[in-house]
Amino acid sequence: MMPMCGIAGVMMRDGKLLDVRLLDRLERALAHRGPDSKGRFISRDVGLLNTRLAIIDLATGGQPLYEPRGAVLVANAEIYNDPEIRQQLREVDFATRSDCEVVLHLYRRDGVGFVDALRGMYAIALYDPTSHRLILSRDPFGIKPLYYVETGESFAFASEPQALLSAGLAHRSLRSPARAELLQLKFTTGAGTIFSEIRRVLPGETLIVSDGSILERRRRAALKEGPAPTVDYQDALRQLDSVLVDTVEHHLRSDVPYGLFLSGGIDSAALAGLMAHAGAKPLVTFTAAFPGSTAADEFPYAQRVARFIGAEHHVVEMAASDFWHLAPRVAAVLDDPTTDAAALPTYALAQAAQRQLKVVLTGEGGDEMFCGYSRYYRARRFYGLFTHMARSRGEFNGLGDMNGALDQWRDGLSRTELEQSLSGRSFIQTLQAIDCAEWLPNDLLTKVDRCLMAHGLEGRTPFLDPVVADFAFRLPDGTKATRTMAKRLLRDWLAAHMPAAEPYRKKTGFNPPIVEWIADRQTVLQKLVAHQPGIREIFRREDVGNAFANLHKHHQAAWSLVFYALWHSHHVLEVPCDGTIEDVLSQAAALG
Repeated sequence: MMPMCGIAGVMMRDGKLLDVRLLDRLERALAHRGPDSKGRFISRDVGLLNTRLAIIDLATGGQPLYEPRGAVLVANAEIYNDPEIRQQLREVDFATRSDCEVVLHLYRRDGVGFVDALRGMYAIALYDPTSHRLILSRDPFGIKPLYYVETGESFAFASEPQALLSAGLAHRSLRSPARAELLQLKFTTGAGTIFSEIRRVLPGETLIVSDGSILERRRRAALKEGPAPTVDYQDALRQLDSVLVDTVEHHLRSDVPYGLFLSGGIDSAALAGLMAHAGAKPLVTFTAAFPGSTAADEFPYAQRVARFIGAEHHVVEMAASDFWHLAPRVAAVLDDPTTDAAALPTYALAQAAQRQLKVVLTGEGGDEMFCGYSRYYRARRFYGLFTHMARSRGEFNGLGDMNGALDQWRDGLSRTELEQSLSGRSFIQTLQAIDCAEWLPNDLLTKVDRCLMAHGLEGRTPFLDPVVADFAFRLPDGTKATRTMAKRLLRDWLAAHMPAAEPYRKKTGFNPPIVEWIADRQTVLQKLVAHQPGIREIFRREDVGNAFANLHKHHQAAWSLVFYALWHSHHVLEVPCDGTIEDVLSQAAALG
């Protein structure tokens, strides 16, 4: 299989000669995503590059990859059905064991429809010199990131926005609606990022570019429509077992050590049992803990699961002092920002795991596929009355008008809700589709990608597999959630296979004690935030004071302000992320 990587490239307009220094700057900015090797393709007005984290085919899997008629590819990908595709392409004389080589040959067979055959996570750039076309494609769930910018001189793309900024291909100006979304929703929506000139390749989207301009867009859906299968509940449980075993076996293909982030929740516990069943020995697990905190902590449940499967278990402890030092680094790696506080322990786990692993499995997607949020069973309880009211209140609601800075915060999400309210979908399916379109790729998966890749670590998400989605999405609503319980089918499966996980207990979530950490130095922190130039630009001092006044009620609002102040300091003002929160914000204040 292909390594996890950073990819980038430039196509000039009007046949202008490519300035190779652009590739130099892009390559330096993406070095952390691929510390093992790097490679380039340059052909007058087009350049592609790759920085490689070697996972499989360590000897011959370097990029770019080529096919006999000249097409060239760089990718950040794992194609899990590579063996099956190779069986279909018996006439091809493959040059490597890399799973992404099949993409080139599928392209020669199917044209841009090659993506329809892929099972995996991917961000792909393919250049065909015979047609002078650049093709960009992203997997249907948006597990792997891909961004682009169009200028008067070129079309450029990269795995991270910060690479395009560092290369001077985009300015650091911000979109105020996206900024409002970030503060109110914890993430931004749609194709536009928070940066005015940088856009996302959407999940499942394929772009066809020629002469530096986008000619065509195609979209591959993550969730297939169709009637619910007519199976009884016990049949559904048996099918679920087969689906889960299959996806985990595919996600365990690797030539390097792998492990699991074990939160103590249902999803990671299920993966732990499946990995143990697949013969992963020794199974290495990592759990975050918050000693001395009164916050809800799933650490004891994770320990119990680890003992049950005989895992080599590591506990990563976090305290207020860690928060003070890690928060600036987390804000720095989240160039496409999310104010999800779970990024803090995710970053700490990755930092610990990279000392002995290159691959970790995570439970992202389990809630979206099997209906793990309370809004799903509330939709059943009230016959869909509140289906379109999820996230109806922003994090700053009730704190005053906030100087009008957050007025457009729900426009993008409302558009997505309208787009996903398709005829024939149930109430729960509509909620699943909305979450898969926005919350999943722009918060959860972005958080995992940046926090892990900052440490040269690959994250894999077995629940976000077309095989799992095709099974789970079309199940009857009552199979996935009752009127009082979320994730019914997965809980019942776990009860039969790993009762140590206590699958029927109330969902806790992966939430660090952000209230206690902020309260530890609240006065200092509030003052630093209020004086940060990006905060002063949009909020009055009393607005900041209101957010910090009642931490237990408005802890997310307070953390969002802290995060945004750090994020703006690094990504807009270009303040280094070294040092503590106080160091970074003091430097930022001096600039304003």
